[in-house]
Amino acid sequence: QVRLVESGGGLVQPGGSLRLSCAASGFTFTNYVMSWVRQAPGKGLEWVSVISTRGDTTSYEDSVKGRFTISRDNGKNMLYLQMNSLKPEDTAVYYCAQGRWPNYYSEYVGDYAHSGQGAQVTVSS
Repeated sequence: QVRLVESGGGLVQPGGSLRLSCAASGFTFTNYVMSWVRQAPGKGLEWVSVISTRGDTTSYEDSVKGRFTISRDNGKNMLYLQMNSLKPEDTAVYYCAQGRWPNYYSEYVGDYAHSGQGAQVTVSS
């Protein structure tokens, strides 16, 4: 049974930083591309970033490029998202998401499945 547990969210002022973590279990983590997706209040699910199985290839949604960094620790089955220079428009529930197929690299939100409770990130002064 796939389990994805996010942590590290919170309230931060504009310009601040947060680091999200995701503990993955129930599947062979090293076989799957992983992403972070988010859902802002009243909006649909949005893809944020993706990382390849070995962590050597990453991609970002344009609005977070240069501010967010995705990483993974395959030895610990952990996924991370370092978020710097946060803006109010980054306010959302953030979910880590498993690729629907092994080794499939995609920037499309529909190609990922999330099952955790998410981490609330609120950027406000």
